[in-house]
Amino acid sequence: MKNSTFNIQHSTFAAELHAELAALDERGLRRRRHILESPQGAHVVVDGREVVAFCSNDYLGLAADPRLAAAAREGAERYGVGAGASHLILGHATAHHALEAALARFVNLPRALLFSTGYMANLGIVTALAARGDAVFADKLNHASLNDAVLLSRADFKRYPHRDLAALEKLLAASKVRRRLVVTDAVFSMDGDIAPVPDLLRLCERYDAWLVLDDAHGFGVLGATGGGVLQHFGVASGRIVYMATLGKAAGVFGAFVAGENDLIEILVQRARPYIYTTAMPPLLANALLASLEIIAAESWRRERLTRLIHQLKQGMAGLRWRLMPSDTAIQPLRIGANDEALRVSAALAARGVLVPAIRPPTVPRGSARLRISLSAAHSEQDVAQLVGALRVVEKES
Repeated sequence: MKNSTFNIQHSTFAAELHAELAALDERGLRRRRHILESPQGAHVVVDGREVVAFCSNDYLGLAADPRLAAAAREGAERYGVGAGASHLILGHATAHHALEAALARFVNLPRALLFSTGYMANLGIVTALAARGDAVFADKLNHASLNDAVLLSRADFKRYPHRDLAALEKLLAASKVRRRLVVTDAVFSMDGDIAPVPDLLRLCERYDAWLVLDDAHGFGVLGATGGGVLQHFGVASGRIVYMATLGKAAGVFGAFVAGENDLIEILVQRARPYIYTTAMPPLLANALLASLEIIAAESWRRERLTRLIHQLKQGMAGLRWRLMPSDTAIQPLRIGANDEALRVSAALAARGVLVPAIRPPTVPRGSARLRISLSAAHSEQDVAQLVGALRVVEKES
């Protein structure tokens, strides 16, 4: 009898899952994975075909750099493969410690702390600094990790329209809570625009709030030496909690948080995703030490990105689909309908150009787009091929 009841319940549950998947298919929202069969780069082999890829976050073209691979091999020889424990038990290797010091110097902040991913870093920051009775003020286009972090913190969740400083100030002025955090993407991952960091900092100073910056897409790319959004704007403050990832422009894996000494020490003591997670393999920390040197020394990578962005914008002039306003490596082409975005992406792929279609809930309903990601690994010929393919697809629409 128990087995019969279980089978009925299991069958109902399975039918519900099947119906949910069918609904995603009907709305053009089901995601599917590609299989990458080569190193990351501008030209890759995906699902058995060689294509020009405009869909990775490898903004400086470092993911397959042989110098990073050599540093990883050196790290593996010295430290082995796995860390074997959390940082607070016995997993904090010399390479981790050296990387944290190097990252703090790189972004010109007193101290840095490594996390395994940016998602975990954001969860760690917000839940360690805010709780029930506090308030977090968040841009409506923030990354999902920041939104999830606020929900986990149980703080009051106040969202303001994208980059709307007047709306944010009204919310801050009306708040009477113990502690206030303003959290925002520095470079918005699906729009490519940059948060007004100096103005946000002034509001935080006026209303006694912390400013949490997720610079996942700005670190390594913005600033004269790749120091990110703080270097880009030339701002500094003890109120800033700075997070950046190390698997995008840095080309490896992981994330870090930087700020004042007491801030970082509180994260060491209270950030659960830090405390209860095995440390990243130290061989990766060794590779990241090499990556930081390359990012600072090889400014030509950022200069090439700037040229490619300009070339793309010029080439897209007059196209029915318009690029959204962005001066970063993320250049979204707004399409609108989910099915049309999927169709255009598939038509480009058939012509050897891979650009992902981004749909709700990642972006607001009705704003499906192609997210064009440029890299210093791309050439002018690659961008010209993309523009040419888009123009052909437009004529055939």
